[in-house]
Parts: sequence; C-alpha cells; structure tokens
Amino acid sequence: MDELKVVNDLADDAFRRHYAEIYRFLRRRTSDHYSAEELAQQVFADAAARLRADGRPPLPWLYAVARRRFADAVRRGVRDTVAFAVPAEAEYGARLLEALRSALDGLPAQQREVVVLKLWRGAPFAEIAHLLGTSEEAARMRFSRGLATLRRVLTEEGVDP
Repeated sequence: MDELKVVNDLADDAFRRHYAEIYRFLRRRTSDHYSAEELAQQVFADAAARLRADGRPPLPWLYAVARRRFADAVRRGVRDTVAFAVPAEAEYGARLLEALRSALDGLPAQQREVVVLKLWRGAPFAEIAHLLGTSEEAARMRFSRGLATLRRVLTEEGVDP
C-alpha cells in the first residue's frame, strides 16, 4: 500500500509541476486545444499507473510518453483518411473526392502516413520522421513513392493530378 501512495504522490507532483509544459508540447504539435488536452490527460494517466520512485526526474519520461501518445493519435487519424480528405463541397466535385479517397486507401500504411502528414498537415520531414520513428531520408522516400502512386492511380481513374 505504501508503494501505491508513493506512486500517487509522484504522479500528483509530476502533474502539478509539468502539466503546462507537456500540454504546450502537445498543443504545438496538434494545433488544437482539445486534442492537446486529451493527449496530456493520457500522458498523466500513464504517469499515475507507471511512474516509479527511482530517483530519475520525471520530465524526460513524460515527454517520451507524450511523443508516443501524439504519434498514436496521428496514426489513428491517418487510418481514417476521411478526416483528412478534401471536403465534399470542394469545387472539384465528388468524383475527385472519391478518387482521392480510394487512392489514399490503396497506399501502403507507411506511405499513407507520410503523405497525409506532409500534404494535409504540412509537417516538415524532420517532424514526420520523428513521429514515425524513422529517418528523414526514409520519410522523404515514402513520400516520393506515395505521391508517385497517387499520381498514377489518379491518372488511371481519369483524374489529371
């Protein structure tokens, strides 16, 4: 029981001292208050469950958890390409929208993640590489291959990209 109290005290102290830093870190990446707040809550829920009194400062661990939670959220969002798709009322029409959705869904997951992060979120390759746990060069290659595949598929569908 004493260990549980120590963990709760550590998590409580980490929350009071570091919540604002972790929230700002996530807010810069998500560009959305609510998403950043939700992810920060997940980070500190993890802290309450896993933080140990081992003498190490908790902030680096909290940042690592925050990066993982953000990457998980990005991956979930990338899988749901509808959230990143062009709005249906766009001037290009429903045909382009459907062709684009289909082309994105047909990409390998690693390429789709990079393409969505780069084109829809405007993330730099360094950030994409960090989020996906790969090198910047690998992120660039995935983007290049994904874009080439999108162009080919859209051209085959009769859409001039």
